[in-house]
Amino acid sequence: MRIIIIGAGPGGYETAAEAAAKGIEVLLVSDGPLGGTCLNEGCIPTKTFCAMDRPDQARKREVIAQLQAGISQLLKNPLITVLQGRAQLGKGTSVIVGETLYEADAVIIATGSVSASLPIPGAELAIDSSAMLELDTVPQRLCVIGGGVIGLEFASVFRKFGSEVTVLEFCPGILPRFDVDLAKRLKASLAKRGIKIETSARVTAIEENAGVRTVRWTKGDKEFSADADCVLMAVGRRPNISSLDLGAAGIEYGPRGIVVDDNMQTNVPGIYAIGDIIGGMMLAHVASAHGHRALCHLCGEQDATDLSLVPAAVFTVPEAATVGLTEEQCEGRDVAIGKSSYRANGKSVASGEPDGYCKVIADKDGGRILGAHILGAHASDLIHEAAVLIALSATVQQASSIIHAHPTVSEVLRDALRDAAHRCA
Repeated sequence: MRIIIIGAGPGGYETAAEAAAKGIEVLLVSDGPLGGTCLNEGCIPTKTFCAMDRPDQARKREVIAQLQAGISQLLKNPLITVLQGRAQLGKGTSVIVGETLYEADAVIIATGSVSASLPIPGAELAIDSSAMLELDTVPQRLCVIGGGVIGLEFASVFRKFGSEVTVLEFCPGILPRFDVDLAKRLKASLAKRGIKIETSARVTAIEENAGVRTVRWTKGDKEFSADADCVLMAVGRRPNISSLDLGAAGIEYGPRGIVVDDNMQTNVPGIYAIGDIIGGMMLAHVASAHGHRALCHLCGEQDATDLSLVPAAVFTVPEAATVGLTEEQCEGRDVAIGKSSYRANGKSVASGEPDGYCKVIADKDGGRILGAHILGAHASDLIHEAAVLIALSATVQQASSIIHAHPTVSEVLRDALRDAAHRCA
């Protein structure tokens, strides 16, 4: 079997490596560097900035280069050919790169996403997240348009660097897809750190005068403005479909991206699409899971992965993480909610990181864990214990009886589980 994978981000290169391990010949086509947006312009350089006290481009490039070398080593397999170039879909399961036509038994599209922008006057005066990561100086005043994951991470990082930060979010609250309680607590924590956050803010224009950029927005029937030295447009991302010529290939797609079935297959047999290109949760680990599902279908194998159970994290200070159902999604169900505080956790207090809480949601009839939401240090790591418990259909009674080492931050989750178990009794 021979497959062509378009895109060398986490979904593309991990699927290529897995396919080769199964004895499948792979042509991996990419018009950018290995690692895609995640490694080169997204997750990894952003987290590198999170660990800095000021922008250090040399350190950022060092981290990227080291991880790119690891990917190159992963793809050193005689069954994998890496081809640099822009791919266009041909007839059936063929792909055109430059003037050469390549044929295969199947094609997996993994071209990711690109930054979105508001259709407002002066939008060109803002920069996107990729350009933000190229800054080697700290703007005195930063205005972030968008209070989602990307916007809040940059707001947190550049506030630490010393910028005066204003965040403008169109929705009534930040992190629209997260648990409302967690989002409110994070907003309060960021405000304590000096980040000004305006919600229900409809940005109408960006203007420039003598090097100063002015962002104008409305809230209700009132108009407001904020001056900034730098404006970040962080209003989400959109599927990167522009160069694929999906219409000519007969592939169904819409504003959210390419339409696929449960096995990631498009309406054209043998052509699959994974990751950001299909919309939904645009996360690197989701793309990797999609690739595994597509490959299993190609090989006639069953995939037991629950693609609806996806942990997500925001690397602000403090971190926020979530998995499973939010309290709002449980409306109408009889649930028990257990909570615990970082301020009651010995390790957190001793480490000087007492800001945070944990919330567990369980079905009151039986105690099955439905969701978990954590705000605080190491939340991005702790959330995976909750993900495992949910995946295994564990109850709060079972989970709260598991011994946790002391003193560790993991006891925060244990205490929330115990509180939920008590409320189920």
